[in-house]
Amino acid sequence: MASHTPFKICRCKDPHTGKPLRNNCPRLRRANRSWNPAHGQWAYQLELPTTVEGRRRQLRPATGFDSQADAQDEIDHVRRLLDLAGKNKKRLVEIADFLQHCRRTSGVLPDVETLRQRLGSGSPLAGVLTVAEYLTGWIKDLEVDENTRRSYAGHITVHLIPHLGDIPLDQLRPHHVQTLIRKIKERNDDIQQKRNSPDPEVRKSVAGQRLTGEATRSRIRGTLRNAFNSALRLGVIAGVPNPAALMKTPNPRSKPIVWEPERVERWRATGEVPGRVMVWTDQLLAEFLDYAEINAADLYPMLHFVAYRGTRRGESCGLLDAEVRLGKAEVSIVNQIAVHGQTPHHKKPKSEAGNRDLILDHDTVAVLARYKAARNRRQLATGEDWPDTGLFFVRPDGRAWHPNSVSQRFRRLVKRGGFPPIRFHDLRHGAATIALEAGTDIKVVSEQLGHSSTTLTRDTYQSVTKTLHHDAAGAVAERINAKRRLEGI
Repeated sequence: MASHTPFKICRCKDPHTGKPLRNNCPRLRRANRSWNPAHGQWAYQLELPTTVEGRRRQLRPATGFDSQADAQDEIDHVRRLLDLAGKNKKRLVEIADFLQHCRRTSGVLPDVETLRQRLGSGSPLAGVLTVAEYLTGWIKDLEVDENTRRSYAGHITVHLIPHLGDIPLDQLRPHHVQTLIRKIKERNDDIQQKRNSPDPEVRKSVAGQRLTGEATRSRIRGTLRNAFNSALRLGVIAGVPNPAALMKTPNPRSKPIVWEPERVERWRATGEVPGRVMVWTDQLLAEFLDYAEINAADLYPMLHFVAYRGTRRGESCGLLDAEVRLGKAEVSIVNQIAVHGQTPHHKKPKSEAGNRDLILDHDTVAVLARYKAARNRRQLATGEDWPDTGLFFVRPDGRAWHPNSVSQRFRRLVKRGGFPPIRFHDLRHGAATIALEAGTDIKVVSEQLGHSSTTLTRDTYQSVTKTLHHDAAGAVAERINAKRRLEGI
């Protein structure tokens, strides 16, 4: 195999023809003809063994490299892959065919051990990628935020590859996905059974192992569906229906349940929480805000804002100072703070609908105005040491609120105050529920929450808004009673 050392390319275009200059750009080299470290990326072009028909061909990287060493590493990797053919010329051509196939499809070259195993299996190399091979390349090149990538990678590593990895991508069918879901449920049952075992060693064997709930199972299927759609769109496979899209699964979205007085009484007696998503009544919310104003004065303005306007945690922590217009009683949500692992990062809102303007009521304007005045006084007293975060809600010392810290403080407040438990995110659900109970149009509530459609809002909250249901029940009774002759009904 003839090979070349790495060279540099760029995306500059000829000003006259508009064609890419690639490695002919004059900015790639300095005056002494050495490579310019400030321009372009590293690439290579390797001469592969000719095809069966005798045609010449080259292998190029899927994307440019940041360093010459990285480009050289891939050149060396290709050499090692081709060396697996030994002196077998037919096998050498087959490996070259397969490398081109990988580059055209997932863009990812196989590792040496994977290729060695495939050669030993005797199956044709240049066929369709397996599910494992495709998913490995797909997640590597996927352009999503870090939290989504972590979630997808977990689904792929823990569930999809172990159960579906050896299946050729174009042969994946709904029954394979159904089997995956069944095996996950069986694993749940096994963990639960061992947790309940009287034998401490058996219980210890599943310590730290988590059950895979219905919502996570649905997200696993969603990851596979997205990956398969990408394969169809990119032409990796064709004419095959998406097996994950054809499979029906229950809607995992938990609907909010209101902490009605009877439920609170039961909780106080037994500790029983009726559901995963709980919301306070307006009375409980008012009592909590009164408690928080006294016992968490530094966090209270944000809690008030979330409870009244229903913003997400990251949107509240990431609210920009320049986007708060108290004179107009409005704020703009254009930024949020997301947590990747334990590290906070600024990013755009969750969706296009997440970029939105919120109108503030008089009470909220007053709360935020008092907070801003106090914040400005602290900043003036601190002087140059005050951190320039650009954020509206900050700690008393000017540092940004970490979203996880906000949730922890909220949980402690709820517990210390003796309130029935809800999550910080449930303040958002509560704001929506109270708005709908107050007769606010569902489209307005949907826009306030930053939902992409009113369907999501209606499906999530309609079950907890009782006013319309009471009206409907009364109308039915009135119509029936008008036809009856019995007194007292």
